[in-house]
Amino acid sequence: MIIINVKDGESLDKALKRFKKKFEKTGVLRELRSRQAYEKKSITRRTEVKKAIYKQGLNIDTV
Repeated sequence: MIIINVKDGESLDKALKRFKKKFEKTGVLRELRSRQAYEKKSITRRTEVKKAIYKQGLNIDTV
């Protein structure tokens, strides 16, 4: 459960923005979306390898 303490004189918009940031950092929504459809381990491994190759290619280009 995420708790946001609203300070005296603080606008509701700022408190809501802080709540959204905290909620995003927890990764609840990301996990929920990943659990909606089952993905085989081989496919997850393949996507991780593709991401690693992509990141490595970006690092080589910048250096």
